[in-house]
Amino acid sequence: MDFNKSIFENRKELKRPFLAAHRGVCCANIPCNSIAAYKIALAQGADVVEIDVSKSKDGKLYVFHPGMEPQFLRSKYLWELNSDEIDNLRLLNQDGVPTSYKVPTLEEVLLLLKDKAYINVDKFWTDIELISSVIRKCGVEKQVIVKTNIDEKSLEHVAKFAPDFMFVPLVWHKDEISQSLIERGINLIGTEVLFDKDTDDCISDEYIKKMHDKGLLVWANSIIYNEKDIINGGHSDDYSLHTNPDEGWGWLIDKDVDFIQTDWLLMIKNYMENRK
Repeated sequence: MDFNKSIFENRKELKRPFLAAHRGVCCANIPCNSIAAYKIALAQGADVVEIDVSKSKDGKLYVFHPGMEPQFLRSKYLWELNSDEIDNLRLLNQDGVPTSYKVPTLEEVLLLLKDKAYINVDKFWTDIELISSVIRKCGVEKQVIVKTNIDEKSLEHVAKFAPDFMFVPLVWHKDEISQSLIERGINLIGTEVLFDKDTDDCISDEYIKKMHDKGLLVWANSIIYNEKDIINGGHSDDYSLHTNPDEGWGWLIDKDVDFIQTDWLLMIKNYMENRK
């Protein structure tokens, strides 16, 4: 990936959607959001690596999904712990067994990924000013794609502290925000569309064409975070793996979305290389 080119140029040259590795590539003894998970994602050829940001009680930034401490650490929440306490914790594997893997700092992860893949910084709203300063310190501004909710406070902080970062808002069902973001000077590169029905406006052919005509990109997900909360109309990793990949990943590809976030990077890559 040439980060001296725009993300739009890189997408055009790729001739397929960017593949985003959700929390890296993790399984068995490799915990998600770990240095090992991100190294594996790079080795498997991820175009984008998604990371989550949490903050300690004493203000240090870590890569960890907020609220998942009971599942992945069996500890207090990171916001209740000082950094020296967090540094002594060890992540659990998928069986809940402690591993040797630590909770990485944001700086460690950014430096690992520097010049290697786009970096999707999720939970950017954790502390927009502080996260932005670490991104600039690590020199990965051209690689970073940041996401927040579209509440007014978050948008004000993005406009103030990160107006140059590539920005993608979350859009449920229908996009009612992108034009206003452009007008307020935020570096909008597209939207992340979340939909539970194929008929939702944000995944319609008309909407995707309109975004492309504006020079904007569309991010879709095949991940399942919670089976009760459908964010991809059922065109998911699970459906692709055990039922019909043409109606899962293939459906998203044929929609001409520009990103697909997945938990099964090698499987979708193999599918894309072999589909007619």
